[in-house]
Amino acid sequence: MVMDSFGGGEPQEGETTAVRARRGLLVVGSFVVLLYLIEILNTALFHSLNRTFGLRPRSLDGILDILTFPLLHSSLAHLMSNTLPLIIFGFLVFLSGHRVFITALAASWLASGLVVWLIGGASVTVGASGLVFGLFAFLLVRGFINRNWWQIALSVVLFMAYGGILFGILPTVASFVSWQAHLGGAIGGITAALLLSTRRPGALPAGR
Repeated sequence: MVMDSFGGGEPQEGETTAVRARRGLLVVGSFVVLLYLIEILNTALFHSLNRTFGLRPRSLDGILDILTFPLLHSSLAHLMSNTLPLIIFGFLVFLSGHRVFITALAASWLASGLVVWLIGGASVTVGASGLVFGLFAFLLVRGFINRNWWQIALSVVLFMAYGGILFGILPTVASFVSWQAHLGGAIGGITAALLLSTRRPGALPAGR
């Protein structure tokens, strides 16, 4: 039995960090492979899937598109731009356990879609960048919420390496992309971090 070395705080029988890391690579890698298979099919169909399953803001039947729009991309280059951060952030979140990963991913997915549906522009929105922003935001804030020094140190390193992408939530900076999806994803990631907080009422800060 091992404790979650990344701050989940819940013991998991028969699972080491190495086992969890391998499982994380398998799960996140499989999801990325799925995105590429969908993009290959979409390209062969001249990206007609985007018109059918892309997210159409403020459209009643577009609500269902919340479930599909992160799986589609406007081009191979669009997908490639999301691939590396999605793998890195997804893998780091998965190290805290599959429950944490599923919660953070689902919250990012749904919040990203809801914000786009509510305040998105007239065009159809596709892409997994909302998930990228959600997982990134989760990794950035959870250490401060949990008062976990290892998680805070990781968030500092990630901010130094990828903090520039946060400009993508500003409409004046990212007007050519769906800043609404980025903002919604970040809101979802922060919400997941709050829901999964390991702090308890009355608990003393670490080191006291």
